[in-house]
Amino acid sequence: MGSHLFYIVATIAFYLIFVLLIGFYYAKKNESASDFYLGGRQLGPLVTAMSAEASDMSSWLLMGLPGVAYLCGSADVAWTSIGLAVGTYLNWLFVAKRLRIYTRITDSFTLPQFFSARFHDDRHILTAFAAAIIVIFFIPYTASGFAACGKLFGTLFGADYMTAMIISAVVIVSYTAAGGFLAASTTDFVQSIIMTFALLFVLLYSTSMVGGIDAVLDNAKALPGYLSLTETYSVKTNSAAPYTLLTIVSTMAWGLGYFGMPHILLRFMAIEDENKLAVSRRVASVWVVIAMFIAIAIGIVGKTMTGAGLVKNLTDANTETIIIQIANTIAEHGALMAIGAGLVLAGILASTMSTADSQLLAAASSVSQDIMQGTMRANSDKKALSKKQSMFAARITVIVIAILAVIIARDPGSYVFKIVAFSWAGFGASFGPLVLAALFWKRTTFEGALSGMVAGGVMIFVWKFLVAPMGGIWGIYELLPAFLVSLVVLVGVSLITTPDEEVMKEFEEMERSL
Repeated sequence: MGSHLFYIVATIAFYLIFVLLIGFYYAKKNESASDFYLGGRQLGPLVTAMSAEASDMSSWLLMGLPGVAYLCGSADVAWTSIGLAVGTYLNWLFVAKRLRIYTRITDSFTLPQFFSARFHDDRHILTAFAAAIIVIFFIPYTASGFAACGKLFGTLFGADYMTAMIISAVVIVSYTAAGGFLAASTTDFVQSIIMTFALLFVLLYSTSMVGGIDAVLDNAKALPGYLSLTETYSVKTNSAAPYTLLTIVSTMAWGLGYFGMPHILLRFMAIEDENKLAVSRRVASVWVVIAMFIAIAIGIVGKTMTGAGLVKNLTDANTETIIIQIANTIAEHGALMAIGAGLVLAGILASTMSTADSQLLAAASSVSQDIMQGTMRANSDKKALSKKQSMFAARITVIVIAILAVIIARDPGSYVFKIVAFSWAGFGASFGPLVLAALFWKRTTFEGALSGMVAGGVMIFVWKFLVAPMGGIWGIYELLPAFLVSLVVLVGVSLITTPDEEVMKEFEEMERSL
């Protein structure tokens, strides 16, 4: 092992041990399933903001986004980022406070629980469907994070992809299963700091290596459509392809996904004081904009480094490893740079782990709490699980879901960005319209909620695998059409069904608490 690799390994090892210690520390503080999944609603505003955004950004921020920018130029990533930035701000502005208050009134600590409680669904039908959707879309989402870890160690050390992925999964599962929500949120806060350092360090040092900003811009301008927002660069033909208005709108629809993301909405539910959400909103919105801008810039700088021969062994098939390749190049410039590169690679791990732990918790809560404790117990004569049984079920579920995610991610050729895009669309279309209607429209009915949620989830698969392959105007991101179908179905069915008077009175109580 070269000296620079030694420093990298030592830095990453120190980081992994640190997050494991956090998990084991918080294991002692979990006395109930509510503590395990929501941390007793004790999060401060800064931790709420940064843990929400760290769990949101995932490995696609440090791998997927720079990889797409490197390959195709600015248009796709820029419009995606604009949509996400707007969606982040609007979600914090309109959804956070109402959801925090409403879940306190209904005594809910998972999103599926809230749906059933909001509509007085004593049979927990909404809980069951919502939990099933969470499991369906979170397992591949978690798999994308494990795949990113496998690519990281495989690219850096030439390690076997499957072995590297399993080791990473074991670490993530260990601190998540032990410490639950508080461990995940605290590590996410730490990880957001490491991610920020990683982005800034790579951008500044790599830009200086290629001769400054002017050299980067000159290289990018030489590629047709590379810096355009209305054209996209085609690497196969070395020419510009049009980026239509419809494509721009559907790409910006990424922002709609925020309204339905369980692992982000959980942070809103967990803050200690809803009056401090304004602070969280400002911190989160500013960090997201800066982080995405730097990630895109890294991809563009990486293109220049490749042209200058500073980055090698990069093909169109593995562009998502560009930041790893840059960090490896930086590490060859001395011990201090190697430690910095180690922190960069720890940042990639951080981005992956911060999302994977939150996804594991959300999926586990759907199985152990919403399905086992909620739906099954509500529709049988069996007694509720004890605190000890509930905690055991929660931790076992985390492990089982992680195993399924590893199986899905076993192909080293899987693209992180594509997996995340599909799962993101699934949650956005299934839950987004329902969350907005549940919080803002008093007349939403149980039938409308159920119909809209199912319609959105089904349309994601229909559009992705049946409609989009037709190409042309149909080849748009599936979130936009599925979100609109879900919203129309929800409103239409609610208008032809009768709302519950008690449910509407409870809604009015929530509004009086604002």
